[in-house]
Amino acid sequence: MKVERTFLMVKPDGVARGLIGEVLSRIERKGLKIAALKMIRVSRDAAEKLYAVHRGKPFFEKLIDHVTSGPVVVAVVEGRNAVEAVRTLIGDTCSYKAKPGSIRGDFGLDVTMNIVHAADSEAVAGRELSIFFNDDEIFNYSRGCERWI
Repeated sequence: MKVERTFLMVKPDGVARGLIGEVLSRIERKGLKIAALKMIRVSRDAAEKLYAVHRGKPFFEKLIDHVTSGPVVVAVVEGRNAVEAVRTLIGDTCSYKAKPGSIRGDFGLDVTMNIVHAADSEAVAGRELSIFFNDDEIFNYSRGCERWI
């Protein structure tokens, strides 16, 4: 098992619905570590960089408009197989198809307003982390429970 860093965002709908604590709690209860955390308002430029892979698709503008519509919480999540673990925790992008027990399955019914965004690979995680965090904002610390998880 390999220790990785990944990117997670609680989107404006998740913030507005008071789900920040729920999302972060599920991440931590899984055994993953929050290495950086901040609440921001995403600029259009940052949103376009984040979702560059979707440029030209019919839903691109709706996605950009949503992620820039209110405050978000961005996080660096670290742990064993962090990318895959976080993707499993958040569930299918189409919230109405996401399995119960996942964040999107429990709280979402939409594709765009689906509570959270998370990187889907290590390469994407590295790119997305660099949009929102500088190296000096990411903390390297250990927790006593790490040897057990």
